[in-house]
Amino acid sequence: MWHDRRVTRLDTAAHAHQQAKDALAAARTELADAIVEAASAGTRQTDIVRASGYTREQVRRICRAAGLTAE
Repeated sequence: MWHDRRVTRLDTAAHAHQQAKDALAAARTELADAIVEAASAGTRQTDIVRASGYTREQVRRICRAAGLTAE
């Protein structure tokens, strides 16, 4: 019986972990989309960095990947 509880707990924890990973991936995509939108609208990079918590280089990478270039 102990074994069954441990396996059930392990399965539950593994499922919760996968859901958290999926949610994180979705949140990163949403944040990248918002960064690109803000940059396209002319928001200063320093403001995007401050709001996103990403480094300037990461913001630049996201913008470059979306086809945006520094003006």
